[in-house]
Amino acid sequence: MRRYACEPEPRCFHLFIDVTDALRGALFPARPSAYNHGMTRLLFCLAWAGSLSLLSACTDSSSLPPLAEGKELVVVTRNTPTTYYFQGDRASGFEYGLVRAFAREYDMPMRIKVAFSLPELFDMLASGEAHLAAAGLSQSAGRDARFVASHPYLHQQPLVVYKSGALRPRSLKALVGRDIVVIAGSVHFETLSALQKDLPELTWREIHAADSLELMQLVTDEKADLAIVDSIEFSIQQQLFPRVVAAMEIGDSTPIVWYLPRGERSETSLELVNEFIARATEQGQIAQLEREHFGRWEHASRVGSLTFQRKMREDLPEWQPLLETVAEEYQMNWRLLAAMAYQESHWDPAARSHTGVRGMMMLTRVTANELGVEDRTDPGQSLRGGARFFKDLLRRLPSDIEEPDRTFMALAAYNIGMGHLEDARIMTQQEGGDPHLWPDVRAQLPKLQNPNYFPMTKFGFAEGEQAATYVDNIRHYEGLLSFQNLPERRILPPIQVDALLPDNLRRAELPVL
Repeated sequence: MRRYACEPEPRCFHLFIDVTDALRGALFPARPSAYNHGMTRLLFCLAWAGSLSLLSACTDSSSLPPLAEGKELVVVTRNTPTTYYFQGDRASGFEYGLVRAFAREYDMPMRIKVAFSLPELFDMLASGEAHLAAAGLSQSAGRDARFVASHPYLHQQPLVVYKSGALRPRSLKALVGRDIVVIAGSVHFETLSALQKDLPELTWREIHAADSLELMQLVTDEKADLAIVDSIEFSIQQQLFPRVVAAMEIGDSTPIVWYLPRGERSETSLELVNEFIARATEQGQIAQLEREHFGRWEHASRVGSLTFQRKMREDLPEWQPLLETVAEEYQMNWRLLAAMAYQESHWDPAARSHTGVRGMMMLTRVTANELGVEDRTDPGQSLRGGARFFKDLLRRLPSDIEEPDRTFMALAAYNIGMGHLEDARIMTQQEGGDPHLWPDVRAQLPKLQNPNYFPMTKFGFAEGEQAATYVDNIRHYEGLLSFQNLPERRILPPIQVDALLPDNLRRAELPVL
């Protein structure tokens, strides 16, 4: 897939701000005179025209060519943990993965545009600035009246959430008199409007934001009593705001769709999109993306999230440089290595268990000797030994096990041994599951400690439930590390230039050059 020139497009506005900052002294002198007043207006016009020319390199006409194989695909989305975000310099997110698969299937170079609110997203789609909107959008009658909806590919349930310890609403009537917040332009506005017919005293506030992260923050900070969020977003964002919990469901489960603008070519474009969604569903692509982006949170513990976030603040800064160095040496993701080390020892190099394992990666004496680790309590030696052992397990797995399942199975083998993992894979196949898929193998692991099953295995008893939890926890911690400082690292909306101007220039009629 070819890279696009501006990723994402709104970053181009930073170039404009750099230009205006550089000219700030000339444009807005501290002590105006008759001379510099005239120069101010002239220089401002020059800067404005120059900035517009810079912006034109990264923006497009609202008239796009039709959606077609081999042609550029322009997608509008939101910068959220469930749709599109960056891990370092790498774009990620469920929706990004799905539209990228769509673009690759039809050999389309792809360009992403980011909207900073739902009304802005739909305005961009209506004005023809994008071929489609892929942003975790719930289907609704109001949206269907304006746009064309694809086949659904996921479903989500609206939830009422509150801060743990506060008064929990247990019925719709209990929402009356509470400070409720929703995202402006969301389908939750339609839900509450319908409820208001039976509950006329029901009120709420609309927050102009890209997604419910801001709502979760307001509830956490006790600046709102309740929020209405979708279940998929909540499953991830609760890991960032573990004190926020679900009170009850509200309304019906809603399908998630892509939306396309209405027009002469909408039927042709919709046919192309729906064909892809049908194939992606049938071939398991969507299920694979679900496992990759949402599966790590399925068995997450809210208490575990609270403890881990505290450890990230207090202990991680001391160890992160070493973790990054060792991970680079062994070509690992440092967040995965950090998650493993936390699961093993809570980043304590002096950790010791009653079974005799020691150190940050809790190596046995035998394993340490095999790996050349002389001092298990030395953080560098322990991390390098653990990384080497994990990479060896990855190498020993059958070559037809693909990522991310390969990593999950290597983690399980790190915990209970390759022989016991192989027993679980054999049981998976005997039960009609796929021994190459982690969810299927995970379901069989607890049987390794069941007396009705383990006597029939080659390697006998193993604490399979513990191994499953071990992998779940590491996936959970790695995900939290990936979202570390996410609210501060989100793509910022363009700065409103008017706010930078003094009143006299804001009201002035500038000449056209």
